[in-house]
Order: sequence, then C-alpha cells, then structure tokens
Amino acid sequence: MDDSPTMRRMVAACLRELASVSFEEAGSGLEAIERLALDPANLIILDLNMPDMHGLEVLGFLRKHQALRSTPVIILTTRGDETSRAAAMSAGASVYLTKPFEPQELFEQARKLLSTLEGSPGA
Repeated sequence: MDDSPTMRRMVAACLRELASVSFEEAGSGLEAIERLALDPANLIILDLNMPDMHGLEVLGFLRKHQALRSTPVIILTTRGDETSRAAAMSAGASVYLTKPFEPQELFEQARKLLSTLEGSPGA
C-alpha cells in the first residue's frame, strides 16, 4: 500500500521470487482497507504517508479486526525518525524499513515473515 505506482511496482519486483505469492495493490489507506476486508492478505507492506489515511490509522484498523489482527505488516516509509519507528512498532508493525530501501533486505524480511506463517523455512 503506497500512493506511488512506481514504488508499488518496485516492491512487487523485489518480491517476485517468493514462492506462491500474488500481489494486490492499493494507492490509499481506504482502498487498502476495502480490499483487505474482502480478501485478507498473508503479508502487508504499508507506507505511513498516504493521501487519505495515515499508515498508522490503517495499521490500527488491521490490529482491531480479528481476520487481520495477526497479519504481518512491513512498514516501508520515508520517515526515518525514531518517533515514527517507535509509533509504528508499538501499533503492531512487524518490521520497519525506510526508503530508499535495499531490495534484498525487503525480500529477506518478507520471506522470513511468510515462512513463520507457513511454518516452513525458505517459503
């Protein structure tokens, strides 16, 4: 979930090699919530800066709803300050990465989170 189509394409390209992964994109927080309500995801990559809803509001929504409560969330944002990081982690983020990001680090973090869900290393 990122308002930038270019960033969404870059993230998808980084994660293409993950086994059995399909991608859904959302350009805003409200769109993300609507999509997730209809079809929950196994992993969410979320920006904090979005046009209609702050990423922390989206994260709060996810953590309050049973079907999405335990879904791992990687925050991927330009906000590199400790206050933003602490707020996201305390709101329930699984991982906090800043842009510009290292593609391999995003891949490894996503792989690790998905493998814990599936119970098999190297998922």
